[in-house]
Amino acid sequence: MASLRRVKVLLVLNLIAVAGFVLFLAKCRPITTKSGDSYHDIHPRAEVANLTAHGISSIQDAVLKRLSLLEDIVYRQLNGLSKSLGLIEGYGGRGKGGLPATLSPEEEEKAKGPHEKYGYNSYLSEKISLDRSIPDYRPTKCKELKYGKDLPQISIIFIFVNEALSVILRSVHSAVNHTPAPLLKEIILVDDNSDEEELKAPLEEYVNKRYPGLVKVVRNQKREGLIRARIEGWKAATGQVTGFFDAHVEFTAGWAEPVLSRIQENRKRVILPSIDNIKQDNFEVQRYENSAHGYSWELWCMYISPPKDWWDAGDPSLPIRTPAMIGCSFVVNRKFFGEIGLLDPGMDVYGGENIELGIKVGATGQQNATSGCSQ
Repeated sequence: MASLRRVKVLLVLNLIAVAGFVLFLAKCRPITTKSGDSYHDIHPRAEVANLTAHGISSIQDAVLKRLSLLEDIVYRQLNGLSKSLGLIEGYGGRGKGGLPATLSPEEEEKAKGPHEKYGYNSYLSEKISLDRSIPDYRPTKCKELKYGKDLPQISIIFIFVNEALSVILRSVHSAVNHTPAPLLKEIILVDDNSDEEELKAPLEEYVNKRYPGLVKVVRNQKREGLIRARIEGWKAATGQVTGFFDAHVEFTAGWAEPVLSRIQENRKRVILPSIDNIKQDNFEVQRYENSAHGYSWELWCMYISPPKDWWDAGDPSLPIRTPAMIGCSFVVNRKFFGEIGLLDPGMDVYGGENIELGIKVGATGQQNATSGCSQ
């Protein structure tokens, strides 16, 4: 079921009310609820009468049934938003668990045009749930680590131009689903002057209704390029920490805490979450081993082996110091990013930020690092 972060308070209040119904409203009408494709009645009077036989557990069961019913009602209302766009919600369906998704022969023919347009199989993307589950490739130790409750909040910034709507919304859903609500200040979508109609009113109406108050849309009036678009997202952000991502990513559970913890320890750190690969033809999630980022002789950013001291430590959950970074996925303290001059707005060259930020952060006496516990 899709995450319902904006109705959590409503659910808690209804849980209390439902408990009252179970205990005191003996004359309530039977409630008809759906389970799979069959319907059955819930009789509060019978449940209360059986308290002595079944004890307190029957109260819990009844409350859970009614809470499940309430969640189903709210979910179906929200899910209708995606259906109007021809999209799907929920954790199942094609591509579940990060496995390869497939199309029928008839669908394959329809997918050819969009695939050439976007550089990935956007037609198939529309058949994959916005909430699909993906594998958790974090080291075992990462899943056992505990973090404080006073971590700073993050503003997640997605940059896009003429991206497929389903891919953008999957990025948003994934961020909401896998970032603890107290840590997620907002999500900012920076549209670098797209001309696709579905990225105008349909996108804005969807996020405003699906995640009211949580998602902001910033629209450039002319094509600015990646660097200046990221700066516009930074200007709109209000979180203590800013995370910059391309709008075709999916997050795993537990990605945010280690990143925010490292920045809380030292505000001058720039953290790169570990990156796996989503294959363009079938959206299979492919694991990448932890690595650092360096330069080729042509000054292109490239993956390099972690330094010897990281290998010697024998702990894959440790962060990896890295001399370079990639612009499509990095997290930084918002004020510190401003103090070092953000990104050069004139350097609108793909890969230029890899060099620039590595040098700027190094000049402060700090180092970039990839996070072994964040993906």
